[in-house]
Amino acid sequence: MDGTLLPDFSTTVSPRNQRALLAAQQAGITVAIATGRRQAFTAPLLDRVGLHPDTPMITSNGAVTRTFSGTRIDFEHLAPSLAREFARILRGTGMLVFTLDKSTGPDLIVEDMGIARGRLSKWVEANRRSIVAVKPIESALGDDVAIIQGMSAGTLREMAEAERLLADSPLAQHFDVVRTAYPGHDLSILDLLPRDVSKRSALQRLANRLSIPQAETMAIGDNWNDVTMLDWAGTGVLMGNATPELHALAPTHGWLVAPTNDEDGVASMLELAIASLPAQSSATLET
Repeated sequence: MDGTLLPDFSTTVSPRNQRALLAAQQAGITVAIATGRRQAFTAPLLDRVGLHPDTPMITSNGAVTRTFSGTRIDFEHLAPSLAREFARILRGTGMLVFTLDKSTGPDLIVEDMGIARGRLSKWVEANRRSIVAVKPIESALGDDVAIIQGMSAGTLREMAEAERLLADSPLAQHFDVVRTAYPGHDLSILDLLPRDVSKRSALQRLANRLSIPQAETMAIGDNWNDVTMLDWAGTGVLMGNATPELHALAPTHGWLVAPTNDEDGVASMLELAIASLPAQSSATLET
């Protein structure tokens, strides 16, 4: 979504991207949305696009896959004991959030909303009705709580320190840390997930479920949390607005490079994919 399907400073899918997504579905391509956002924060941005109700959405960086209509396809939960460990390790380092697997809000738990600054404060404001503050946060993370993921967010420096602390944890082998960085805003987000949960693993399971060969999949992304997904897909596509560090990886990883998100890079790649389809074909496209 952010930095790929959505233009900068916008929450509206561009008309060209909308037309391309619908044309892809009409051509027989299975379009799946993959994002670090949770479903409740993703679906409203796509309501006006007109995608099929059974369109898959991989959310929370691969922890949950549901259709637009809400049917659950796949999910993984984070052990509450790990969540409590994250709270202990990361207290005082950025803002820590846990996403709960529940059908009614609030489904986000934080300890202190007052530390949010810049883009984080905008995120808090947009999600205020879904957030409950609990101090200490561990008191809301009992063994009977279904937790989708943790998220630690702050400046680039704060999250570099958070990554170091997490890597030194004795439980490090039991969880994965997925980084998303926005250097222009001095913002970094660490998604704290069950081991081996990622956009890649969710895409792989979805393709297997739909009997779509790996070679017939395409993944499009712009950030570090997309790297393993781009590597797994038959065709990996890096957005033109990705960081220079990611562009430097493109040749060795064999990724194509699309125009930027502000130039409708997703539509450009979809239009090429549609044009290359034989008369009868089915494939999965991940954005």
